[in-house]
Amino acid sequence: MDFLKMMKQAKQIQEQMGSLQEEIGQIEVTGMSGGGLVTVVMSGKGEMKSLKIDPSLAREGEVEILEDLVLAAHNDAKAKAEAAMQEKTQDLMSGMGLPAGMKLPF
Repeated sequence: MDFLKMMKQAKQIQEQMGSLQEEIGQIEVTGMSGGGLVTVVMSGKGEMKSLKIDPSLAREGEVEILEDLVLAAHNDAKAKAEAAMQEKTQDLMSGMGLPAGMKLPF
């Protein structure tokens, strides 16, 4: 393979990865637990944007249940953000003509 062609491809990959990072930052995913009693909204980069808790959960003696539901909603949102990021990355890589099995970032 021609060295100049490889360098051009590397630069193209770098530019596309930059725009992918921007796209990922703009993704918002919603995670829920307790049948929707706790809802977390996160960015594609894992930043928690909002947390909503149904008032019925604010009972004395049920703090542990509430804590578990918040964690579960956060983990649900995180899994969705990771899946969206993986999908976007695969879409980007499929159009680059890279050898089979080559994964980025290196």
